[in-house]
Amino acid sequence: MNDTGRQIGGALMRSHTDPRYDAILTPEAVAFVAALNREFASATQALRERRRARQAGLDAGALPEFSDAGADVRAGDWTVAPIPAQLQDRRVEITGPASDRKLVINALNAPVRGYMADLEDSQSPGWQGLLQGQLNLRDAVAGRMEHTDPETGRHYVLGDQPAMVLVRPRGLHLPEPRLRVDDQPAVAGLVDAGLFLFHNARALLDKGSGPYLYLPKLDGRDDACLWNDVLNRVQDELGIPRGTIKVTVLIETLPAAFEMDEILFELRTHAVGLACGRWGYMASAIKTLRGHAGYRWPGRQQLGMDQHFLDSLSKLLCRTCHRRGALAMGGTANWVPVHNDAAANDKALARVRADKRRELDNGHDGTWVAHPGLVDVAAEVFDTLDGPNQLTRALDWEIGADDLLAPAEGDITEADLRNNIGVFVQYLEAWLRGQGALALYNLMEDAATAEICRVQVWHWIAHPEAVLADGREVTAELFEAVLAEELEIIQAEVGEQRYADGRFDEAARLMHTLCTAETCAEFFADAVPLPG
Repeated sequence: MNDTGRQIGGALMRSHTDPRYDAILTPEAVAFVAALNREFASATQALRERRRARQAGLDAGALPEFSDAGADVRAGDWTVAPIPAQLQDRRVEITGPASDRKLVINALNAPVRGYMADLEDSQSPGWQGLLQGQLNLRDAVAGRMEHTDPETGRHYVLGDQPAMVLVRPRGLHLPEPRLRVDDQPAVAGLVDAGLFLFHNARALLDKGSGPYLYLPKLDGRDDACLWNDVLNRVQDELGIPRGTIKVTVLIETLPAAFEMDEILFELRTHAVGLACGRWGYMASAIKTLRGHAGYRWPGRQQLGMDQHFLDSLSKLLCRTCHRRGALAMGGTANWVPVHNDAAANDKALARVRADKRRELDNGHDGTWVAHPGLVDVAAEVFDTLDGPNQLTRALDWEIGADDLLAPAEGDITEADLRNNIGVFVQYLEAWLRGQGALALYNLMEDAATAEICRVQVWHWIAHPEAVLADGREVTAELFEAVLAEELEIIQAEVGEQRYADGRFDEAARLMHTLCTAETCAEFFADAVPLPG
């Protein structure tokens, strides 16, 4: 293909695709996506500008707060639309990248209520991978999915009773430069959601299910209002009733935590719940409060849900949801079973069990896991519910702004610095190659968990008062020295050939640029090359 790409459905496709994806990029489907972009692209740009303006105020010393403009909504007596029967029981859901066909089949066959097919945090945004994810989703909805592993020869087939499908598109804040509409990059969220809904909404309804989405990275009410307009337009164009598409909104930015009522209100025809996007939320808290010297941010291993600011998010989310008739979903357990060490495995499972018990006690109606080996532990906890959820449970948590903004407790150690560097370099190297989820040191890392590593290191360098427990400052020079040492460790761990064939040096250079920049990038993907 030449540099100009090719026209399809009124849009310019700039990236080569395998012919098998022609079934996804039909002229009709691309025209549908192009029309959405023509109607809503300017509104998404306005959202981005409002985000930048809000962050400028926060950098100047302001703090997030419950807005006066939302007071009437928070005080009002209203609920979301009734939750469909299929969505009332979501005690355990599993998540993973939509592009990996074997993992998709295994997730759908797992003993869970739902599979959140991810086109966002655990999906590297390579164009081929995103389209493979759409193809996998189409086949899963059609019930004709199978796969033969080319290395092992093992054959995988979708079972007779797969879990329900829920899809997480990318956010409205991200561009999709491989598809251009009127000479502008398409909006990534409109591409992902538009293609999925165009190909599958009617088929899901015909099966007695429905089109269900997880909406990521909302910053507040304005984002929810725009998504509501998008969903209404999609339903009108597809000829299905408004309110047919049902959404669960991830609360994974600090500003969104102050507008949960308003988010549900704007999406009340479509919303069935909120989810505690804990990893993205931790990264967002550090980035949002980056101008405030009073926040030291201990190592990420200490940022558990027992931290007051995170426990407060969980409790406020549960109280808000139940007051509005919506489900409160917990966060992802990202521990990976340790098959070669029984004692370490028992310790990991005990942490998962305690984490899920905290969620249940706080009022959550369901939870996520990122590995099939954690399903039984999560189910063990949430199956103690008397029914499919605990929507009728009265919650009297009193959570204020001070609770959501409470500084995290704990120390920063050299081991924390090393772990953040080693994890981010290895994750970014995999991401650049098109792999969006990576098991490292018994944890499943994705873009959200890697973001915590990156923004913590940036914050420690930018704030001299964020010293290590031994009294040393995390200077750029210390960071550079540890980065060089960690690269040698990584090379020893992965082997010389794997290191030479990979993109580790490139990932390290990119991390250096990101972590020593004067301003913390909103997302690392904003400042690194997209995978092919």
